[in-house]
Amino acid sequence: MPFSCIIPEMDFTPHTDSERKEMLAAIGVADFKELVKDLPLSKTDLNIPSGLSEGEVVRLGLELGSKNQAAPRLMSFLGAGAYDHFSPAAVSALMSRGEFLTSYTPYQPEVSQGTLQTLYEFQSMICELMGMDVTNAGMYEGASSLAEAVLLALRETGRKKVLIPQSLHPDYKTVLATYTLESGTQLIEIPYKNGLLDMGFVAKNLTTEVAAVVVQNPNFFGVVEPAEQIAPLAQAAGALFIVAVNPISLGLLTPPGEYGADIAVAEGQSLGIAPGFGGPYLGLFACKTKWLRKMPGRLVGQTVDVDGKRAFVLTLQAREQHIRREKATSNVCTTTALIGSCATFYMSLIGKQGLRDVAYQNLAKARYAFDQITQIPGVRAPFSTPIFNEFVLQTKISPDILQQKLLERGIVGGLPIKKWYPELENASLWCVTETKTKADIDLLVKLLKEVL
Repeated sequence: MPFSCIIPEMDFTPHTDSERKEMLAAIGVADFKELVKDLPLSKTDLNIPSGLSEGEVVRLGLELGSKNQAAPRLMSFLGAGAYDHFSPAAVSALMSRGEFLTSYTPYQPEVSQGTLQTLYEFQSMICELMGMDVTNAGMYEGASSLAEAVLLALRETGRKKVLIPQSLHPDYKTVLATYTLESGTQLIEIPYKNGLLDMGFVAKNLTTEVAAVVVQNPNFFGVVEPAEQIAPLAQAAGALFIVAVNPISLGLLTPPGEYGADIAVAEGQSLGIAPGFGGPYLGLFACKTKWLRKMPGRLVGQTVDVDGKRAFVLTLQAREQHIRREKATSNVCTTTALIGSCATFYMSLIGKQGLRDVAYQNLAKARYAFDQITQIPGVRAPFSTPIFNEFVLQTKISPDILQQKLLERGIVGGLPIKKWYPELENASLWCVTETKTKADIDLLVKLLKEVL
């Protein structure tokens, strides 16, 4: 649908004529009328049709919606940060309750005990999952959580170098580069060998000039990294050790707190949150106690009221921008309480054993798919390293063509990764979660054989 608006009669002069001309020249137009020439200037130009009845609107909506190739109609093997996991029906039912759905930042504890307690439980669960001392009540998403972790390290060490993996999620790299753009920070990429961090490069470059070393485990390729080898190197150099994880993988893998991470971050979308067109998602941020007063975001604490009864409040708020303004640890101006509550409900419903079972199914089914697909002529795996629920494949035909041919058969194939990793010719990233059955994987293998 073309964009349209009505331009009211008003003075658009920003300040002075010279400033106005300078601004217009900067965006490549001669005058303001040229800037808005594609917009209708009166109501008659909008061509708005007559109103529809409720029934007609519903029918039109269904007709338009049926054109979408949505997840329920397709079998998706796409991951790369947004994952298709089963979420119990109770999760959406609880999220839809007005007490949670309408809640904003719970500054007034006397009227927000339900939301505050839910977030306190969320923090407790994430601490246990990550093996860390303290967790905040949620951030925007995983990429900004990582960027905030790096900013904390830069502030605390006073250094300007950060080691990041070449195998870090490309979106995380972009957000991190944006956050540090004007700070003089040097982001040094750690190359990969066979899909894993080049530990020789880490040992050589992790010096006393480095503020932090970042590891993603599993990394963007789905490869499980030897993350536990990094901690002693970082500690010896006085650098912070930051680990980005997939929360579901912690049902099987060692949590970052147990191998010496100073800060652990993650994208929480896999914890019961349906994949969406860009969100809303949930950033997880956990750290050691020593960084408690330096961490960004909201923090819910437990206390007692005047009658000695258990109560929950936002605590240590002197770190935040609504009190300290420019001296705050971050400028997180809103809350992700609803999405954090969703993750809380999910973890509560599936429990510890349920999370282990989900993680095991991701591991086993991805491994089965990997073994079956790599037996197809014209398919090879560039890495021979342990994987979790994702893996990279190289094919004899372009991944874009392969993806289109599979889409015609009702399958969403792997993500082409050439634009980020041109050295991996005809490579794509594939994901298999617990939602896929053996029959689903066998069908994918059959169709791949036909296409290839």
